[in-house]
Amino acid sequence: MITARLPSSLAIQRLLTRSLVSLARARQEGRGGMPMSRRKPLFFILATIFIDSIGFGLIMPVLPRLLMKVGGLDLAQAIELGAWMGLAIAVTTFFGAPILGNLSDRFGRRPVLLIALGGLAIDYLLLAIANTIPLIFLGRLLSGAFGGSYAPAQAAIADTTPPDQRARTFGYVSAAFGVGFVAGPAIGGLLGELGERAPFYAASALAALNFLYGLTLFPETLAQDKRRAFDWRRANPLGAVAAARAVSGMWGAVVVLTLWQTASMVYPMTWSFYVIANFGWSNAMIGASLAAVGVVIALSQTLLTGPAVQRFGERDAATIGLIAAITGFIAYAFAQSSWQAFAIMIAIAVQSLVQPSLMAMLSRRATPETQGEVQGIASMSMGVGNIVAPLVLTRVMAEFTGADAPIHFPGAAFLVAALLGLAALVLLRRLPRADQVQQGFDR
Repeated sequence: MITARLPSSLAIQRLLTRSLVSLARARQEGRGGMPMSRRKPLFFILATIFIDSIGFGLIMPVLPRLLMKVGGLDLAQAIELGAWMGLAIAVTTFFGAPILGNLSDRFGRRPVLLIALGGLAIDYLLLAIANTIPLIFLGRLLSGAFGGSYAPAQAAIADTTPPDQRARTFGYVSAAFGVGFVAGPAIGGLLGELGERAPFYAASALAALNFLYGLTLFPETLAQDKRRAFDWRRANPLGAVAAARAVSGMWGAVVVLTLWQTASMVYPMTWSFYVIANFGWSNAMIGASLAAVGVVIALSQTLLTGPAVQRFGERDAATIGLIAAITGFIAYAFAQSSWQAFAIMIAIAVQSLVQPSLMAMLSRRATPETQGEVQGIASMSMGVGNIVAPLVLTRVMAEFTGADAPIHFPGAAFLVAALLGLAALVLLRRLPRADQVQQGFDR
């Protein structure tokens, strides 16, 4: 039985009031309220996430034509190959994230992050000059491996942020990713007019600049006495699962995050196809809707997450977000007009509470010595969601929009997402609250 502690109307009013002043507080922190030891790592991490997501998005508009040009493929073959590359990136991130996370617990966050950033700069340069399909495939595999830098990056945030403020800070991280993900394809499309290789050179330059930024200004956040020995038994997916199951509440939080990641992928995986099949939108309309979603997510994670978690706690804030998400999924499944599609974005704004709250819950279940490992487990679980989502959501949508579909139902994938979200909600309500959590990993 779900026993969610839902907010009263007075609490909602207070939440909205807190949301309106959140940006002012963030600016005040940046001017001096936040200690310098916290500001430098946070600014660098936000820049890293932002540039990484821009770099990923930059190459999206031109990758299909580059594959067609280099491999002599037609569009259908390029799309199929691109899908295999996407799966390969997810698998590589799945294996790479726990390794990078554990390495950061041993050697510190700074060297692992710098190696990952330098690797991305070289990787994008390789993609810019690659003249065969195997080289492009290798470059995308390396992108997945070095993309596991989210684990040490978020561990650095946990090192320097008090537990009760982590959800808000993780919200800033998610907002930086969202803004970069929206800006990347737009910039990549413009640069693509100069040639299919131009966005890769731009992505390489951005990663190199961020590497130099970190090399000169990013301080180490993990003290020597908080480090632990690297153990391959814990730095692989099976070892990460065993480590998560060893801590009370950890495994449950990981499963909730995996279910949520899978459900939330319904938007990037099916949105463009869904709105064409359901509303007949043009490319310009699709682009406008994606930009609107990006802005909504960035604003809500910046303005809403901190006040909501402060008022309701991490578990209940995630509960509110999941209820909103499930409502939005069901609404999109049966939406019949364009104005409804934009109106339902209110649910997307509230669902932005989910991921930062879950990340903060996982972080709270770690000791200072194992933050990298825990963030690696989180990245790995999200990688599982990225692998499962195309096999579940995209396939369901294809079944109900094809010529042989039993009924024409473009919103079928959203109903599947709603079921996944409901499963995540049930499991979430069984997890202990923050005041019942004890940090659990041994050194």
